[in-house]
Amino acid sequence: METMLSISNYVVIPDSEIELQAIRAQGPGGQNVNKVSSAIHLRFDISNSSLPEFYKEELLKLNDNRISKEGVIVIKAQSTRSQEQNREEALSRLQALVKSVAVVQKRRRPTKPTRGSKLKRVDTKTKRGHLKNLRTKIDY
Repeated sequence: METMLSISNYVVIPDSEIELQAIRAQGPGGQNVNKVSSAIHLRFDISNSSLPEFYKEELLKLNDNRISKEGVIVIKAQSTRSQEQNREEALSRLQALVKSVAVVQKRRRPTKPTRGSKLKRVDTKTKRGHLKNLRTKIDY
């Protein structure tokens, strides 16, 4: 049976659409880093996926350096020495990225400051100015 990456109750990404490749990690790690391919390179083609159109459009609109011009999400996970943990991390990052576009931003309702807040602001400015004025040299 094929496993799937769950995005919501109705949206899932089949594993066949996610390309995972084990590569050698960069950075320190001693002799182990030269022998073991523990980093994971994840590739996910947005346009050829089974995601609903809304998700595809929103993902392609994103200004994210993980999404190429061709519409392919590329995630590299190499924070741990374990290949399995890096695989889980890459998949969770993909899941978080796809979930982030599903959240609809609240529309901002423009508001004006109340009369009371305006008066309070001017009052504090006047008090501050008076306090600063008291610091000046006294002319006898």
